[in-house]
Order: sequence, then structure tokens, then C-alpha cells
Amino acid sequence: MFKFKVIKKEGKTKARNGLLETPHGVIRTPAFVPVSTKGALRGVDYETAYNFGSDIFMVNAFHFFCNKRHKEVKKFGGLHKFANINYPLMTDSGGFQVFSYGFGREHEVGKISEVSTPQKEKKSSPRNKNLVKISSDGVEFSLPTSGEKVFMNPKVSMEVQKNLGADLIFAFDECTSSFADYNYTKEALQRTNRWAEESLSCFGRSKKQALMGVVQGGEFQDLREESAKFTASLPFFGFGIGGFLGKSKKDMYHLLDWVNDILPEEKPRHLLGIGEVDDILESVEKGVDLFDCVVPTRWARHGTALTSQGRLNIKGRKYLNSKKPIDKNCSCPICKNHSVGYVSHLIREKEIFGAMLLTHHNLFWIQNLMASIREEIKKENFSTFKNKLLKKYGTK
Repeated sequence: MFKFKVIKKEGKTKARNGLLETPHGVIRTPAFVPVSTKGALRGVDYETAYNFGSDIFMVNAFHFFCNKRHKEVKKFGGLHKFANINYPLMTDSGGFQVFSYGFGREHEVGKISEVSTPQKEKKSSPRNKNLVKISSDGVEFSLPTSGEKVFMNPKVSMEVQKNLGADLIFAFDECTSSFADYNYTKEALQRTNRWAEESLSCFGRSKKQALMGVVQGGEFQDLREESAKFTASLPFFGFGIGGFLGKSKKDMYHLLDWVNDILPEEKPRHLLGIGEVDDILESVEKGVDLFDCVVPTRWARHGTALTSQGRLNIKGRKYLNSKKPIDKNCSCPICKNHSVGYVSHLIREKEIFGAMLLTHHNLFWIQNLMASIREEIKKENFSTFKNKLLKKYGTK
């Protein structure tokens, strides 16, 4: 029921087209995976997003664990029946959300973070005043909603993800922050390796779900390579590349080279939580097949549009009187039927419909970008296409 096949390589780079078959449909790669955090996309329905080119969606298992609603979802027969959809779904393990709630919140850092000197002096160790307690057995933390203390480990994560029933699920792992030194990152990686084996054991065998391993190791090349080799040696269907990815985007791109030179070519690679346009283009060139990110929907709620000329904050006063579409090169229903002036007005007035219109545009735009990427790889013209678009985005 689960197959992945590379159908075209671009020769000059590691960019590739593939087909990923699941029980609920086929995913064309490279693919962008919209995030429906608690079981719904914000501002657009699944069917519309699917018609825009979204082949698969990501749901966050952590939230269904926190409110214990994964048990109710199980009674429905899984997320597909719960939400009444028939599209491929994936769930993350909850590891990154635990990081965000703990180290991420304490250190005020994300997946790509430069460490400033004042922060270093103020917060020198990832162990200090941490909001979560990590041991070899798992992670203990207080629920952000009720304060109730709970425990998550590979067994719990697999139970939650099995109850949710998504097609692709991820092994439980530990994400480290940019403040983690080499010794702590190595210790965390050893835990992640043990948890990978435990996740496989708890997952067992399934024709309805496929389990993805996660490569960790922070910013350190030897640890990333060690993780890639270890994870690749286990019988995972594919691999997520997660955790702290470097102090800059260039660091992340180097990291992808280290990892993808080791991971087997015949299995899919997913870059977890990354999805800005320049990141997608550069990472596809490094051999990444899948991306999940909240960028299109979150940016829309804050008035930022994805366009062929770069990102635009359409809340600016200069857009209010414009009769032009958001992007003259976009064929989405919003650009066909509404002016940027109208959408800008709605966003400035905090009208829900404005965020919905911009969400529709952003999702259409990014899926159109992915379709163009696949076509350019097919024509062996991806590098030229990438460099031309990045110049418009001011990153080349």
C-alpha cells in the first residue's frame, strides 16, 4: 500500500521528482504539505486546498494528545473519518512541540537561530529552568492548557498516532536548541536513537500506516552523519530531517548535503517545519522531497502575500487604492476576482474574510510553485529556474 519511486533526477543537482503512494492517494514530489494543526486548515477547507494542488496534509499529534481527543478520534475510525476526508495525511510525533514548549520557549529560539551574546550570558544551558524534564524514558511536562503533568515517550507517541490513523507518521525524537553544546546534543542524539528503535517496536506492522524515522544531531556534522547512518540502518519507510538546523539558512543547506549524501535514495526525505520559498528551492536542489510549514496560512493571517516578485505585506497603505491583483502572474480565484486594494482593506479592518482570501491565494501560489518545480526538474532546467526566482526574492 506504501511505495515511493524516484521517476526523474535533474542530473546537475540532487533535485528529483517522485511518486509516493499511500492508501488515500498519491503524492507528487517535491511536495509542500499544508499544516492543519488541530485537524483543520485555518482559512480554507481541505477540498479547496486539494484542488489547489495539495496532495497531503499534516496534523499535529501533540494537540490531540494534550486534549486527549485522540481517543475520541479512534472511536470514529481515525482522522479521515473524523474529518470526513479521503486525502493522504501525516502526523508528527510531538517531539518538536515538546521542544517548542520547553527549550524553544525558554531560549526564544526556533529551528534556525543565531545565538546572541546577551542571550548566551542569560541562558547558558538548555537544562536551566527548563519547562520540561527529559530522561532516557521520555519527557515529562505540564499541559499548556490545564497545568496537568503528563508524560510522553515513544510508546505514547505511537499510541496517539495509531489512534489518529494518518498515512505517514513519525518516530518520537528529541529536538535540541541552538544553545545545546556538543555534549548535550550527543546525549540527546543517543536518546533519539534509542527512541527510534522503541518507536519501531511499538509501531509493529501495519498496512494502513508507514513510519518515518527522524535525523537529529543539531548543527554538528559528525552527529548529523552518525544520526543519518543509524536511522538509515533501521526499517523506516522514509526519513524526516528535524531539530535545530543551524544558525543560518546556509548552515541548513550544508546540513542537508551531509545528511542526504547518506540517506538512501530510494526512500523519501521530509524537511520538518521548513517552508519559506528560498528554503524550498535550495532544499529541493539538495534532494529533499517533502516540506511541511504553516507559512502560507500564518502569513496570510498577518497580511503577507506570497508572490512571484517576493513576499508582500499588503497591509501597507500604498496597496489600499490599487486595482491590481495581489500577483499579476497568479491565476488563483482571488487574483482573478479581487483587487489587492480590497483584500488590503479587509486585512487592515481585521475582517475574517480578508484572511481567508489571502490564505486561498497563498496556498494556491505555493502549490503552483511546487508544480513548476516538478516541471522544471522534468525538463532538467531546475537550477536556472531556481536562480531566476531567488533573484526576485533578493536572496541571490
